[in-house]
Amino acid sequence: MPGLTSTLATIWRLASPYFRSEDRWPGRALLGAVIATELSLVGITVMLNQWNNRFYNALQDRNWDAFVSELLFFCMLAAIFIVLSVYQLYLNQWLQIRWRRWMTKTYLGHWLDHANHYRMQLLGDAADNPDQRIAEDVQMFVNNSLTIGVGFLSAIVTLGSFVVILWSLSAQAPLHLFGTTFDIPGYLVWAALLYALVGTMLTHFIGWPLVTLNFNQQRYEADFRFNLVRVRENSEQIALLGGEPAERERLLTRFGSVVSNWLAIMARQKKLTFFTSGYAQVSTVFPFVVVSPAYFAGAVQLGGLMQTASAFGSVQNALSFFINTYRTLAEWRAVIERLSGFDRAVASAQAATSQPPRVEILPGQAGAIELKDLALKLPNGVPLLNASAIRIAGGERILVSGPSGAGKSTLFRALAGIWPFGAGAITVPKNAKLMMLPQRPYFPLARLAGAVAYPAEPGTYDNARVAEAITAVGLAPLAARIEEEAHWNRMLSLGEQQRLGIARALLHAPDYLFLDEATASLDEPAEAALYQLLEQRLKGTTIVSIGHRSTLAAFHRRRLVLERTGDIFQVRESALKPDAG
Repeated sequence: MPGLTSTLATIWRLASPYFRSEDRWPGRALLGAVIATELSLVGITVMLNQWNNRFYNALQDRNWDAFVSELLFFCMLAAIFIVLSVYQLYLNQWLQIRWRRWMTKTYLGHWLDHANHYRMQLLGDAADNPDQRIAEDVQMFVNNSLTIGVGFLSAIVTLGSFVVILWSLSAQAPLHLFGTTFDIPGYLVWAALLYALVGTMLTHFIGWPLVTLNFNQQRYEADFRFNLVRVRENSEQIALLGGEPAERERLLTRFGSVVSNWLAIMARQKKLTFFTSGYAQVSTVFPFVVVSPAYFAGAVQLGGLMQTASAFGSVQNALSFFINTYRTLAEWRAVIERLSGFDRAVASAQAATSQPPRVEILPGQAGAIELKDLALKLPNGVPLLNASAIRIAGGERILVSGPSGAGKSTLFRALAGIWPFGAGAITVPKNAKLMMLPQRPYFPLARLAGAVAYPAEPGTYDNARVAEAITAVGLAPLAARIEEEAHWNRMLSLGEQQRLGIARALLHAPDYLFLDEATASLDEPAEAALYQLLEQRLKGTTIVSIGHRSTLAAFHRRRLVLERTGDIFQVRESALKPDAG
């Protein structure tokens, strides 16, 4: 029961926000319509149960007029049933897509909000393959929630409706065994209950491992797909290293997990199918076995036998709901666990930015960024570097240097507000626009104009302005292709990508521009030309660079050096050499 209560609480936490959202009224209306059609279908089933009695009695009595009348009545019920079934499916699917759209939008927002996706990776990414959880698990959760929820409601209403009918029929068709009549109130209800209870217990005993197996199957499938994508994204490096055999073995190992877990699912489902199929076959004749003694004793007519058997079957099917949907329930439970795990990972990443100690980004006075008692740590809590009383004034040119692993890039991440691990404060002028250019720029799959202008919305900068910026950074041939859509990170060399990164900076003209070895793949003359371009076009922009080349000193006026002091690094100011400019 504690596990069931916890699962129900998780389902409520995942499902209820949609029905309280801005789309709640259409969602509630569609849900109400789906439920109303389901209840109407149950009502028709009850009417068909009563029709069984009249129809089969007409057959037994050879009453032609009653036979024709009942056929016409059946045709009317069948027509209504068909219309309701069609619109129930239509409305159900309509609700599914609206609910899924809202959940997808919400989960994407939580995942991408304030660099949560990045912090989730730093914290170990407990929610593996977020792409699969958003793309597939949300769809499966919505679909299975409606299927199981509406099915369970139908089972409850069917049970309530037919228990009353079956109880009264128990009195009309008392139990006959070996020529003796036994007056057991509602014995047909108790027989159906006992039959379904035994079936449910055996089904759960056989099928409960499917929950874990389905959970693992989704994870293994996502891992295999993710590694296939990584091979595609890094095909050049793999080809240069001749890594195809190693990749093949690694991928086959991943796929081996898929296969072995699938075989375990097959074995478990085989056992479950043996039982559920046998249970379903026995269910076909079991009502007749229970009721037929009364029929052969002459206590009921053929119509009463068929009505009783139909009512018994309806009660037994309602009580057997969990048996009939066990595979779906197992899959649903696995999806719930995965979405719940994703929620926990998002919450953990969000907590890293709100729970002290943390690096705080505070609004400061116009004109300078200031680092106050900044102590950066790794996600595991190990101290990395300290920086105190560092001021980056407007319009400055600053070079950051230090050994590899000192935390230069981490310092930039803290300035960007995506590294909360540590303590201290960074004050940034209110409304100041910061831009970070990493060593490997990111370009979305889009037209070249939109890729260069990213993260601005497409159309923010006209094509002529984008083409001019691309030409200015030395890529005139690309300027003619700004309407072309392609995978630019794959098509262009790293040096070309870095040039486009500078073009992006020219378009956005930020107040503070941070270059993390953003020109390291270019030769020194090309690097010098780009820095001169930045100097000419972005005169009021503060430029802070990370780099190891001595030639970079010519384009900066101050230096921040990261030096080891004991187990951590300290940031201190150092004058540039006189001949550095």
